[in-house]
Amino acid sequence: MRVLLLILLIFTSTKLYSSADEPIVLPVNHWASQKLLIKIVGNKIEQLGYKVDYLPMNSTLELGALRKGFIHFQVELWQSHDDGPFMKAVSKGYVEDMGLHRAIGREDWWYPSYVKELCPGLPKWQALKKCSAIFSRQGSGSKGVYFTGPWNYRDAELIRALELNFTIERLDNAQQLWQELRAAEKNIKPIILLNWQPNWVDVRIKGDFVEFPDFEKSCEQDPSWGVNKEMTFDCGNPKVTLIKKAAWPGLKNRWPCVYQLLKKVNLTTEMIAEASALNSVDKNNEQQAITAWLAKFSDQSQDWLSFTCPKNVLGNPPLS
Repeated sequence: MRVLLLILLIFTSTKLYSSADEPIVLPVNHWASQKLLIKIVGNKIEQLGYKVDYLPMNSTLELGALRKGFIHFQVELWQSHDDGPFMKAVSKGYVEDMGLHRAIGREDWWYPSYVKELCPGLPKWQALKKCSAIFSRQGSGSKGVYFTGPWNYRDAELIRALELNFTIERLDNAQQLWQELRAAEKNIKPIILLNWQPNWVDVRIKGDFVEFPDFEKSCEQDPSWGVNKEMTFDCGNPKVTLIKKAAWPGLKNRWPCVYQLLKKVNLTTEMIAEASALNSVDKNNEQQAITAWLAKFSDQSQDWLSFTCPKNVLGNPPLS
């Protein structure tokens, strides 16, 4: 009887923790590069013999989903602050930090290169005080228009603190932002907008970020800091945003080979930017974009699979 019970317990345990039939669940976010890259990494996982499912998810929910194991890793997580939600989750053991990509991110005001000739002094932010009118739109009078999306980058506070003659046009999504940019570029019309790097713009349209006063924590907390001694937020966004990989803490034990693969994945700025361009700008369908990306970065992506993966470890694909 005891032997039979032991056999049943072993069988049940194996069924609970074996990954032969259990899919790895990966999040699909709302921005173009992540949508494509998560599928590309998913394809590599399938090459190892695993099943993969995809779960559409707002990025604001993914730390909780990683903690609970609803999703199993994120390949493109942007970390702007050392004391932000991601690092707090890591410090508490809710999420595992799987390391940096070579790519470095940045998010701030941006303009196409041709604008520099129309606004001498750029990229220094003081130039905007003299040429704000060239960025005006119908109904804005002499005020320049800064285009952004539904996200909070404290732009209104920046405009007030630096006394810029600008108003904000807040669009519903990134797609509308890029429509404004492409229309302006086509007509060589001045435009200034929120942009982030890496992004499709890096490999399709030349331009530069506005150089505001460097970000420091005191900028947000101490009015006496910076050029405006009476207001906070008289600085730009951090110039370095780390782009990381993150995993459910149980990934290493449940799927050791997938864990090793994720450690090997390393993306450059060009690799992320090209994924964004192929997926959102070049009018490819998803499979065409994946095929083109893998052709362009064949050597780099093949290197992700250059690790030893013992086939007899629980959580690895079964021996063929």
